[in-house]
Amino acid sequence: MFTGIDEVDWASMRHAYGSAEDVPGLLRGLASADAAEREIALDGMYGAVHHQGDVYDSTLACVPFLFALAAREEVRDRGGIVELLVSIGGDGEPSEGAYGVARTAVRSGAEVFARLTGDVDAGVRRAAAGAVVRFVDQPARVLNLLRERITVERDDRVLLALTEGLGTFVRRHPGHARAAVDLLAAQSAPPYGPGLRLAALGQLAGCAPDRLPADLVPTVVALLRDRSDRRSAARCAPDRPDTETLVGRLRRLRPSDEEGSQLLRTLHTALGERLDDRIALLNGQLTSPDPTDRCNAVWMSAGLFREWRADHATAVALIGAQLHAEEDRLRDAATSVLVDLFDLAVPAADDLHCLVAARPELWVRHWEHGAPTLGGPLKALARSGDARAVPVLGEVLAGTVAPDDLGQVIPHLGRVAAPLAPALRERLAGVPLDAPDLHERMVPLLLALRVLDDRECAPLVVRLLRDIPEGLRLRDSLVAAGARTLGALGEAAGEGIPVLCGLLEGESAIAAADALWSVSGDVDAVLPVLVQEVADERSRQRRSAAEVLGRLGRAATPALTGLRRMTAAECVWQRTAAACAVWRISGEPEPAYPVLRRAWAENARTRRTIAECVTAMGPAGAPLHDLLRDELAAPRRHLATSGGHGSHDVLEDEQLLRACGEALASGAE
Repeated sequence: MFTGIDEVDWASMRHAYGSAEDVPGLLRGLASADAAEREIALDGMYGAVHHQGDVYDSTLACVPFLFALAAREEVRDRGGIVELLVSIGGDGEPSEGAYGVARTAVRSGAEVFARLTGDVDAGVRRAAAGAVVRFVDQPARVLNLLRERITVERDDRVLLALTEGLGTFVRRHPGHARAAVDLLAAQSAPPYGPGLRLAALGQLAGCAPDRLPADLVPTVVALLRDRSDRRSAARCAPDRPDTETLVGRLRRLRPSDEEGSQLLRTLHTALGERLDDRIALLNGQLTSPDPTDRCNAVWMSAGLFREWRADHATAVALIGAQLHAEEDRLRDAATSVLVDLFDLAVPAADDLHCLVAARPELWVRHWEHGAPTLGGPLKALARSGDARAVPVLGEVLAGTVAPDDLGQVIPHLGRVAAPLAPALRERLAGVPLDAPDLHERMVPLLLALRVLDDRECAPLVVRLLRDIPEGLRLRDSLVAAGARTLGALGEAAGEGIPVLCGLLEGESAIAAADALWSVSGDVDAVLPVLVQEVADERSRQRRSAAEVLGRLGRAATPALTGLRRMTAAECVWQRTAAACAVWRISGEPEPAYPVLRRAWAENARTRRTIAECVTAMGPAGAPLHDLLRDELAAPRRHLATSGGHGSHDVLEDEQLLRACGEALASGAE
């Protein structure tokens, strides 16, 4: 297995953390008789030699030894080694540079994968099923191999992998697809078991949707429940060491029924825009008698809500019903999904309130490290805008430990949370200005008081801006938050004018200028600061300055020259802010049209800003109304393709839809 390993100059090679001289030890660890040592070695391979999918010279040097290990029956856990080789090969897709070399190296050893499809170890056969499809370049041979293995295989998990391999084969080799699709169609019907039929239906949905049954949803729901009935209630003890490695942690985070979760995820993903089917399927999952199936459905729903616009009320209500479950895992999953839905969680509000009322210990969540935070059920209830959260938040504020993030839910409650203002002010007054976590504690409180238009907080905010120590971590951000709070209070914050004037030359100058204008109306004091910032192409505050100038309206006419120049800026956010400001100041919408149209297409996150600008234009915004109508008609959320996802993506999309509707309504007036 390790012939020639000591002749390789590992010390001259690199991995993610420096010299690769420790790699021989990792390779030998993969062959250890001790399960914990094997897992630690595999963790090291993924953590350093193939860190986050990267390929180094040491990664390439490992490939021959990994193939040698995978081929030796006496080596345990070889399925993980095969999976590592597949990952290094880049899933078989064309690539360049080191990744291309890695793909070629893995493909050159692909004959090993073909042999391993008949290995004595089911875990190896399972991993090899996908590897042959990705790396063996003989489609007819691969298809025959898959067909043969399906005929003789008796392990359900390997059969699932072979079915997934058929789907991958169809997508990679469309010229040989018909026979593979026929195999999938056969597997989707009796006498095959429910798990395999679900897997086949998922693959058909992705590669041959015309072969799906007309009664897809009832069929899938029935198969899911049949599978649950057959699944043993007894859980076998895991045949894995409980190591504190990345591999070990990821294993512990897996769903209790990972196979079922994957089957349904594959089907949901393949159904794509067939939202009626997906929602009906989800509702069927959420009404399953099996709590594990319902838990899988809850986690599945998060992706559907986050990506697609539809009537989700029934599904949300069914998720709310899971809050009454005895299983902590199911209740926690439901809470986790609902907390990111904001006002879309309204159909579950009664269930949330019941949980909050019955379980005061869930109001605040304490962590092993870090400050306590607002508990999920209470946060979800408040974010939904439900007034029943207000008295509970009052009790939390009156307690000895009030989470720093409590103030962040106040904007979703609005003025109904006004009774909390005195307690919020008291908390603000009680924070020492030299506290190391001053920013984390103050900013949410300032936000809450700003939303509540609490004029009595003005002296406290002035004190903060006047006395905040220099050199404090995130000082500028905190100062800006304080200035925005004074600005929101308007003339009632008149005592803050001197301190705001003093901030016009600092890092928070733009926030101070915005606030000073709102409080005093003194355009002459703030205009030079804003014009100077717009003229500085390197300024990080340029966009903010343009937005403030837009709010000044015609009083900012001297800034038009710089703003018009800024509409050609490289940064899409600067162009957008400048175009909106030019219109608000000059009253001429025509120059803004092409800038805003281009920004809309270039960066989806600019769309709400643009829609709000079009609303302000009224009938003059009509040339941009086609963008708004298309957005309202689109089934997919505008941030769904932006890469990754954030906890506020659903909220931002719903706000965009409201802004588009308001803009079209204002244009019709």
